[in-house]
Amino acid sequence: MKKHIYITGRVQGVGFRHFTRKNADKLGIKGWVKNLPDGRVEAVFQGTESEVKELIERCKDGPVSSYVKDIDVTDVDESKDHNSFEVIL
Repeated sequence: MKKHIYITGRVQGVGFRHFTRKNADKLGIKGWVKNLPDGRVEAVFQGTESEVKELIERCKDGPVSSYVKDIDVTDVDESKDHNSFEVIL
C-alpha cells in the first residue's frame, strides 16, 4: 500500500519530519517526507495497510510542540518502490 499525505497545522519548525522518519523506521515504512513552502508537510508512505494506517495515526498527534489541524490522504498510483524512508530537504 502506498499513500500520499499532506499535513496542515503547526508542522514546520517543530521536528515533524524527524518525528515522521523515526516512526516510519520503527514501523518498517518506506517513502519520504518534506516541508512545503506553504507551511504544510508532504509525505509518501509505503508499507502494509496496517503499518501505513498506524503511521498516519501517529502523525495525527505529531511531536509534542506540533499542532496537526488536518491530514489529507490519497492513494498513490506511481509504480516506483522506495528502498528506505528519507527526509527531503
